[in-house]
Amino acid sequence: MLLQTDRSLARHSWYAETASRRQDHPALQGEVRAEVAIVGGGLAGLSAALELAQRGRQVVLLEAQQLGWAASGRNGGQALGGLACGMDEIEAQLGLADARRLWAMTLEALTLIHARRDRYRIACDWQSGALTVATSARKAAALRREAERMASVYEHPTQWLDRAALGLHIRSPRYHGGCYDRRGGHLHPLKYALGLADAAWREGARLHEHSPVQRIERHRSVTLLRTAQGQVVADQVLLAGNVHLPAVADAGALPPGTGARIMPVGTYVGVTEPLDPSEMDGLLPTRAAVCDSNFVLDYFRPTADQRLLFGGKVSYSTLTPPNLAGSLQARLARVFPRLAWRPLTHVWGGFVDITMNRAPDFSRLPPDGAAGAPIYLLQGFSGHGLALTGLAGKLVAEAICEDASRFDLFARLRHRPFPGGERLRTPTLVLGMLWHRLRDVTG
Repeated sequence: MLLQTDRSLARHSWYAETASRRQDHPALQGEVRAEVAIVGGGLAGLSAALELAQRGRQVVLLEAQQLGWAASGRNGGQALGGLACGMDEIEAQLGLADARRLWAMTLEALTLIHARRDRYRIACDWQSGALTVATSARKAAALRREAERMASVYEHPTQWLDRAALGLHIRSPRYHGGCYDRRGGHLHPLKYALGLADAAWREGARLHEHSPVQRIERHRSVTLLRTAQGQVVADQVLLAGNVHLPAVADAGALPPGTGARIMPVGTYVGVTEPLDPSEMDGLLPTRAAVCDSNFVLDYFRPTADQRLLFGGKVSYSTLTPPNLAGSLQARLARVFPRLAWRPLTHVWGGFVDITMNRAPDFSRLPPDGAAGAPIYLLQGFSGHGLALTGLAGKLVAEAICEDASRFDLFARLRHRPFPGGERLRTPTLVLGMLWHRLRDVTG
């Protein structure tokens, strides 16, 4: 059901209409040998493929659909530092010193985007500037306190804007204050993902689309990954399929309960028709990306062709909500009343993988028995992964080729399975989300 809904949600993606796939990556045929096999052709898997190929490793990547097809190529396009869980969760688990190290790595993830754009000439419509805004006076005060703490404890200053000063960046009556971060920004995620794919391919990685893994067999010295028409014999394996990893679990790669540490959540996006530049000036004069501080948040940004891209609805089932375009339009009108009657030309969505504590889940699955290599796992970016996925792939490459200490810092984060396991986690989560939604509404 999840895959069927995901395919339906992908059909009307504006990103897919405006990105070109320059290389053909045919399905795997026959047997190939790899030092590292990667399952999943999103930003995390492509980043790992690129970093490993740069280090001279023999890499084969298997993607069940097309490269960048799932959340990596359909998200809101906002590249931000930090983590979805915030730093309190990290401090509680790792202590302040290691929390600072981890925070610095999330900023490195932003720098990595720029380095790759420059080195491989990836045209992905980058625009600097990110704004976090508050929908009530109480939330504005809390946001300001958090910004002051991030400046003093993590040496990450942002510009605080009161309600009057917000007009520098956004012209909306809805918000009471906000923080502007010049290090963040936004881009076209599918163009960026396909740019990473081209870079990895040029560095020597083998990429295969339409090659879902049907079975994984772990032997003493190698791991076999079988597809419908071929197999990869690999020394090391990275699983980076996120919400679609349960299919890999069925193939025998994951220990029981691994999939229950994440939950697929549907998220939805739309774009308006192109606006006149003067009209966009009256909405987002500095062209910054914007998100609010609610638990179920609205997020939006201008596109390179002057559309307004808007996201803000979620679903905790595998079913597409009814009247999706209408509900997104209503949320958009709350932010920009002047756009109430401007239709959304494209509406699409997809699934992100969240963890119970919203912290990313990086781990090494131990080998079967005393011999063999571990399997690396990346999942649980919790809707905050556009930048962090890129760093995650780099950390896996470091762990395989050089030093695992930075990967291991993330791997120390503890994760609990959702109550009810994989079968009953959805109704349990819905009850929890209703409580958070009530807090959003009541301010």
